[in-house]
Formats: sequence, C-alpha cells, structure tokens
Amino acid sequence: MSAQDWLTDALYGLGWGTVKKLPEPAAVRLGRTIADLAWKQRGKGVQRLESNYARVVPDASPERLAELSRAGMRSYLRYWMESFRLPAWSKERIQAGFEAKDLHHLTEGLAAGKGVVLALPHLANWDLAGAWVTAKLGIPFTTVAERLKPETLYDRFVAYREGLGMEVLPHSGGTAFGTLARRLRDGGLVCLVADRDLSASGVEVDFFGDTARMPAGPALLAQQTGALLLPVTLWYDDSPVMRGRVHPPVEVPGSGTRAEKTSVMTQALADAFATGIADHPEDWHMLQRLWLADLDPEKGRP
Repeated sequence: MSAQDWLTDALYGLGWGTVKKLPEPAAVRLGRTIADLAWKQRGKGVQRLESNYARVVPDASPERLAELSRAGMRSYLRYWMESFRLPAWSKERIQAGFEAKDLHHLTEGLAAGKGVVLALPHLANWDLAGAWVTAKLGIPFTTVAERLKPETLYDRFVAYREGLGMEVLPHSGGTAFGTLARRLRDGGLVCLVADRDLSASGVEVDFFGDTARMPAGPALLAQQTGALLLPVTLWYDDSPVMRGRVHPPVEVPGSGTRAEKTSVMTQALADAFATGIADHPEDWHMLQRLWLADLDPEKGRP
C-alpha cells in the first residue's frame, strides 16, 4: 500500500472510530467548521461543485453561486458526519432521522411481489435513507459499491453498509447485474445511486439543458425482471430530520428496441432527479465532472 493510500484509509478509519463517539451537537459543529474551511480554500472540488451549480441555476449571480457552494459543502459534510455516526445510532434514532413522501409507491410495489428498483442521485444522505428502510420498514435490500482504492478502504465501506443491514455487491467483476436480477425476480428491493456514469455503456441524457451520461442498469433491470423502477430524491431542511420523496414509477415503453426503451427510461430518471436537484441544489453532492462538455469539450468523452 502506498503512503497516500495508507493515509486515506487511516483518515476514514479515524472518522468512523472517533466522530461516532462525539455528542451530536459537537459532530454538527465539527462538520460545519470543516465545510467552511474547505469552502474558503476553494480547491478543485469546491470549484467543480460551484460550476455544476451554475448549470442547475443558470441565472444565479456569482454571489448566489458562492452562497450555494458554501451551503453545498455544509450539506456534504453533514452527510459525512452522519455517515460516520450512523453505526452508533440506535434503531430509534435511525427511524426518527428520515421522513418520506409517497412511500406507497415502494410498499405497494413490494406487496405486489414484483420487486422494486430505487434509483437515487447524490442528494443528501442516501446511506441514512437505506438504513431507515431496513430499520423502519424492516425491508432488506441489495446495492452496489464501487471498488475503491486502497482495497482496505473498500472493505471499510462494505463493512459499514453491511452493518446497516444492506447486502453490498462489488461494481466490478461482472456478476453484480445477475445477482441484482435474481433478487428482483424473488420480489426483493435493489437501491442504486444512478446520476453519474463515465463508462462507455452509459446512456446519454439531457440534463439541465446539456448532455450527460447515466447508468443503464436501473432501466435494464426493470425491463428484464418486471420490477418497478422508482426514482427517489432526498433533501435536508433546518431540522435534524432528512426528507425524501418516492416518485411515481418509470414505465417501460410498449415498443422499441431494448436500447431505445433504456434510453427513454433513463431520461425519465434524469428528469425526476433534475426536479429534486433544482428544488434543493445545495444538497446535490456532485464534486466531479458530469456533463460531457466538461469531461471532454472536443469529444464529449471522459
């Protein structure tokens, strides 16, 4: 392991080992302090966040974008402080930490035995939403995690999410899709973060007026298994409770090739994500390049 990898792993280990022991008000203050320091330094992540917000709020003044990026960093650090502390939260604290609108789309879909795919963007705290599903609803689910470097860091994330009641599959290796399909055919639940895909297999969508790529997996799983595909958006307000909405199902088109159906369905996901992001842009934690024009202005490729 390189020195950089060792340091990265050690810092995350420190977060999970130390932050979760802090009283909640102290963790909130620490997160806000770190967020404000990072925002003032205006590193690449903050600049990219602000650039992405400029697409979401195209008429925003420079002053408004600066306000948004500061609020965005505070939201991002709230996510991390909560995530570091989630393993120490009681079941009751997790149950009280999230409130969802239109939950009937999920519960009725599962009751029908069809299987459900929940697709989310990088809004607020998707880990907390997942922990709430297992703690409040008593519903286990399967998700996919990107293989991080170093491997020990990936192992930490897998152990963390499994400790919250999730089944975690590695993104690489080629077996995840088949396992997800089996879970859905058995009437189970699959949750996927689905607003960013830099691979050649990503589906091009119109997103806030320009082209981006999003993963084809959610739409393909719904087509192949008959599962419901439900977009979910999340946000924070001024309370300790995170809010969320389960959007109506994305329908499988009645005609067209598989690729054409996948394109239509992925665009519908992108439109639902855009609604939630436009309503709460400061809670969209996209500190990376997303639009093809930003990835490669000449070719539109990563």
